[in-house]
Amino acid sequence: MSALGSSAKGLVKMALQSRRTIAPESAGPDGRIIILANGPSLRDTIARYGNRLVADTTLAVNFFANTEQFRQLRPRYYVLADPHFFSGADHDNLRSLWANLAATDWPMTLCVPVRQLATARRLLGDSAVRLATFNFVGLEGFGRLERVAYGAGLAMPRPRNVLIPAIMCAIAAGFREIYLTGADHSWLQTISVTERNEVASVQPHFYKDSDKELARSTAEYRGYRLHDILRSFYVAFSGYHRLRRFADARGIRIINATQGSFIDAFERQELYR
Repeated sequence: MSALGSSAKGLVKMALQSRRTIAPESAGPDGRIIILANGPSLRDTIARYGNRLVADTTLAVNFFANTEQFRQLRPRYYVLADPHFFSGADHDNLRSLWANLAATDWPMTLCVPVRQLATARRLLGDSAVRLATFNFVGLEGFGRLERVAYGAGLAMPRPRNVLIPAIMCAIAAGFREIYLTGADHSWLQTISVTERNEVASVQPHFYKDSDKELARSTAEYRGYRLHDILRSFYVAFSGYHRLRRFADARGIRIINATQGSFIDAFERQELYR
């Protein structure tokens, strides 16, 4: 699609779907945050830097709250984006997730899609967790349109996975240095095609997935063709380059501190030097 066509499509999506958001808590004085994505390399990062991560400002995502590291690292921010997390706490993993989030006893802001705010409030109950929102609306188009839409919080690069909303929430909170850990994105190494022409992809995390979660993830891939999966990877990796251009225009550094990461958009650097 041409830039003109993409821009027109994006404007329509924003008009129909974007809403006023609740801003996340403002950044601390050092303006630095570490995003804890759930790729397998995060296990080594925590083993190596756990004591230092406790003292730093961190942002966690997805099922991180179901791990023992959640209470160890006490993240100040948390992001959920996939509609699955708001579909009702009728799965063991989801029940545990929302119970653990609700029981948080330190200051934490949970960022959710603006359309899921009411559901998040209901699932958190009377928890002290602060809620913030973002527009889970993907937009591609002319560079100026992207910068204005992203900067106003009306849209973001097409969010193939939770890392883009997490980075956008960190930017919205005012952080000037955003470090990525656990962002392996080594999905190409996990793809296979069975003798029945079914695409299979087990995407490992730093924690062990339950059998039910593995079954759910496997079922999601059933019915997709290989070119569909590869197209979704293209969306993800190209989205990071859009995000890099947006961050550069605002003087924000996004640093990939994930050893062996497949993301080629951001500068690379050790987490602590």
